[in-house]
Amino acid sequence: MTTAPVFAVVGHPNKGKSSVVATLSQNDAIAIALEPGTTRARQDYPLTVDGQKLYTLVDTPGFQRPRRVLQWLEAHSISASDHPETVRAFVLQHRGDERFVDECELLAPIVEGAGIIYVVDGSVPYSAEHEAEMTILRWTGRPSLALINSIGEDDYSDTWQSALGQFFQVVRKFDAVRAPFEQHLSLLRAFGQLEPDWEEPLERATRFLSEQRHQRRHQSAGLIAIALEDLMSYQEKRTLTLNQVAETSDTSLAETLRDRWYRHQRKREQTLRIDIEHLYQHQRIRRQEAELQWHSQHDLFSEDTRKHWAVSKRYLATAGFGAGAVGGAGIDAMTLGSSLGTGALVGGLIGAAGSYFYGDRLLLPALNIGPLKDGLKTASFGPVQDSQFGYVVLGRAVDHWWHISHRNHAGRDLLELEPADHHWLEQLDKTSRREIQRAFDRCRKQRPLTHQQRENLTTAIEQAMSAYDDWRLNRA
Repeated sequence: MTTAPVFAVVGHPNKGKSSVVATLSQNDAIAIALEPGTTRARQDYPLTVDGQKLYTLVDTPGFQRPRRVLQWLEAHSISASDHPETVRAFVLQHRGDERFVDECELLAPIVEGAGIIYVVDGSVPYSAEHEAEMTILRWTGRPSLALINSIGEDDYSDTWQSALGQFFQVVRKFDAVRAPFEQHLSLLRAFGQLEPDWEEPLERATRFLSEQRHQRRHQSAGLIAIALEDLMSYQEKRTLTLNQVAETSDTSLAETLRDRWYRHQRKREQTLRIDIEHLYQHQRIRRQEAELQWHSQHDLFSEDTRKHWAVSKRYLATAGFGAGAVGGAGIDAMTLGSSLGTGALVGGLIGAAGSYFYGDRLLLPALNIGPLKDGLKTASFGPVQDSQFGYVVLGRAVDHWWHISHRNHAGRDLLELEPADHHWLEQLDKTSRREIQRAFDRCRKQRPLTHQQRENLTTAIEQAMSAYDDWRLNRA
């Protein structure tokens, strides 16, 4: 059985090594700090998919005394043929030596057989002091790749490229915080070309990661579909005894139910977001929403949110026509076609008219207080009666999914979800529009979706995610 490759991520202190490890191992628990010396001992981070270890990244301390180390190596080497053994001898002889603790920690995995990922900051000028580090790494004789990870705004990557090319087999620019997923795969393929034994496992790793990304997208659409069903059909209900009726005014009751309904809906949206973040192995995101107040600009129920995420009246009319026509087609089928399609036409027109006339405002659920019966009184708030609410939830959910699926695990900035300034759902195909609208109509009537209807909604949401992806990446 082929052993999963191991890569030691090495370099100068505080040049982005831990960021590279966090992104390539999909682990946002790795500490990333601006202060040198955050990583003092080697730490292994395996990337595992479906129980299979694809590869392991080893985070290491930075070089502290590379020139002293190189002096020792040169003094104990007879010819180039003994360079790898001389490096091994250095590690064995100096373990426990306080002067070379960091060098021993970063060289140990390499002499044990790890490949080398050498990380430099392309935003600072190249200097000859790095040549001692690069020479030591070349002496190990291990397959090597250099990454130019620019931390600041300046760009000296051309100079770095020229210098690194003399020491390493492959040199790539790689922004650990922003590099798209395709660059991760490209990096693994490049490593596979350096060492014959790694080609097959790394090809398998790129295949697994691609499949995982596809599965996560489908699972996210399924989570959004279930959340939409919950949010659209949710009803807050309370039954009062005679004593409670006497102590509670209708105004107070309405306020209580309304507040509970709003709180539930916001919490359900937050649960959806956390579920999707965990699906992509983001466990520690600092979220903007934690600082929001109710009814603030970005709140689920704010007027600003409705304006940005609700669809146009024209979109609603066409989607409503499609969904209504499907319902009317059922009548045509029951009459064995004798209605000559009239059912579908009438159903479509009713659906379109209802959607069009209520498309410019959000109709929140009304309070219903039933009559006193058998000594009990029932009051309810919900479900929401406006399908625009579903489009608001859908838009916010797809936007959040997009940011999470494109976020690298080295990212530590606050997650900010800016509303879209263009309605990307206009790019959605008619079939998907119809399935979404049809699901919304059923949910607001508290009619549960069948398994097939939920599958259709999930497929339509995946299409919506593709439309959003195309719009964000200017592919539409």
